[in-house]
Amino acid sequence: RPARLTNRAVSVTILSALQEGDGHMLHHTGSVRLESGRLILRPLTTADAEAAFANWTSDARVARFMRWNPHTSVEETRSWLAQCEQDYRKPCHYEWAIVPKTAGVPIGSISLRLQGDGPSREAADVGYAIGRAWWGQGLVTEALICAMEHLIHTVGVRHFTGEHAPDNPASGAVMRHAGLRCVGRGSYTSFDGARTFPSLVYRLDL
Repeated sequence: RPARLTNRAVSVTILSALQEGDGHMLHHTGSVRLESGRLILRPLTTADAEAAFANWTSDARVARFMRWNPHTSVEETRSWLAQCEQDYRKPCHYEWAIVPKTAGVPIGSISLRLQGDGPSREAADVGYAIGRAWWGQGLVTEALICAMEHLIHTVGVRHFTGEHAPDNPASGAVMRHAGLRCVGRGSYTSFDGARTFPSLVYRLDL
């Protein structure tokens, strides 16, 4: 199996992917358990409701530039997690709890949602959120690189996209460290339609 990605190793992984060619089908695995140096990535469950609510879903600062609004109760978080459990029935669904090995409980989540109109042209759109207590430690970058490595080498994904609000530059730094580059501007709207943000759009094509 390939070595774990680090920030310095992103270009090596890209070169490897290019050498494998682009005429292929995706081999979906679903959200299997992944591991990096400091983190476990595993499926979210309703048993995570209290930790998720305490660590990130209830925090207005975490949700400030997200499509979702901060949760007002543990039950709201539990309802979201129940939907996650339903989504895991689809082998093409990729979403994980971010669990530091030193903490043992989720401190955030990360998803790579496949989009596109064909089995060999699908792009994975990246999204992530992490509790404020863990900002600035490189944990989201580590989680994203770990998840991208799995999608590149095991699933066969060749295209990654993402976007962030210009007032949230830390999110862009995460994507750049994982090899994505800014390709333009756009906008996105919250799930309830109440908020619209200008955005910087990122992409990586292997």
